[in-house]
This record gives sequence, structure tokens and C-alpha cells, in this order.
Amino acid sequence: MRLIALLALTFAALPAQAERLSLRPVDQGDRDPSLVEFRRGLLAGVAARDIDAVVAAACPDIYLSHGGDGGPDELRHNLTLPPETLADEFRDQADEMRDAYWTALQDTLSAPGYFDDQGEFWMPFQWQIRLPASVDPFTAYFVTGTRVTLRADPSADARILDLISHEVVLIDAYNPDAEYQKVKLTDGTNGYMHRDFLWSMVGYRAALAKSPDGKWQLCTFVTGD
Repeated sequence: MRLIALLALTFAALPAQAERLSLRPVDQGDRDPSLVEFRRGLLAGVAARDIDAVVAAACPDIYLSHGGDGGPDELRHNLTLPPETLADEFRDQADEMRDAYWTALQDTLSAPGYFDDQGEFWMPFQWQIRLPASVDPFTAYFVTGTRVTLRADPSADARILDLISHEVVLIDAYNPDAEYQKVKLTDGTNGYMHRDFLWSMVGYRAALAKSPDGKWQLCTFVTGD
């Protein structure tokens, strides 16, 4: 898998008063009308939960996990998620897990994206950010909204410390059950932010690439470091 980053944002030690790190959302997809058409059709298939259409749009060697074989068969499995293929403790969660996968695919393909040096189109756009070795990528999150409130306490009524737009923040211990997460800005400022605006820097990303005959295909949809 080719993960070519176009933009290097460096923050080795993250000291107090360090420069704040942000990346304005820009979708480069409009540069190629054929990509626009392909992505529109793919998103229509995803919205309709059309398994055959989504699988047909995939590369023969689509990359789907860091340990699996990939390919259309694995994609079809992920989209259907038969309960009998899951461990016993997860079988009653099959419907929820399947819906979450479809939702992640739709959200990722809908996000602004960028072209890498090899002409592949990656989504979301913040995947351009390359984190240095000194930062644990599993603690890094990107604020996906504009003027998102950073609050003094984990409450919608708490004092507003700042308004954050499209910026990298750090979360030492993400709590999926907590509405508000404790975050640290890259200048050392601490506060709380609503989880709906936080995208993990090891979260889902997707890549579209052209086949040898010039047709766009979905070639990567993966999560993790």
C-alpha cells in the first residue's frame, strides 16, 4: 500500500506555546471530471447499500486491513458480515457492526480528498498530515469542524476556552462512552471537546486509483496505523 503524504506537519516535542497545527479542508477531486462522476456513482451505491455495485467498483486487490488478504471477497464479507463468521461473543452485534462499516465507508468517501504524487485520490484530506515518530498516532485526532468549542469542563454549559477549526489535538485516553473528551492542543492548552468533531488520525481512509485501462476504482479502505 502506498501512503504518500503531501504535507509534513512537524511538532517533535509539543512544548507549551508551540505553533498550533491546522489544515484547511480543500477537495481536489474537482480537478478530474471522471473522478467526480465515479465517486458520485460509488456514493450512490453505498447510500443504497448496493453490495454488488460497491464490490464491482473495487480493485481486484483492494486493500482492506493490515492482516487480511484483501480483494473483492473480503470486501463483500465486510459489507454483509454474516453473524456465523464472527466469534461467539460478537455474533449478536453483527447488525450494529455491519451498519458501522457502511457508515464509515460513506463518511470517508464523502470527505474532501487530495491527489498524491502517484495520482491516487485519498480521503479524508487530513490524511495528508504526517505525524512524527515522537507522536503516538493513536493519541492524535483531527477536529473536523469549524469553530468547535473547546470547554473548560466536560459539559455543554462549561466556559468556552477557544474555538477550534480543523486542527490536530491529542487525547491520551479516548473514552468512547464520554460525550466530551479531554484534549490537548499542540500549544499545550488543555480542555474538553465534543466527540462528534474528533476524527482519529488512524481512522478510516480510502484511496481511488485508475486501472490500467483508465477506469477509476476503489483500491483502499482501511483503518489503523
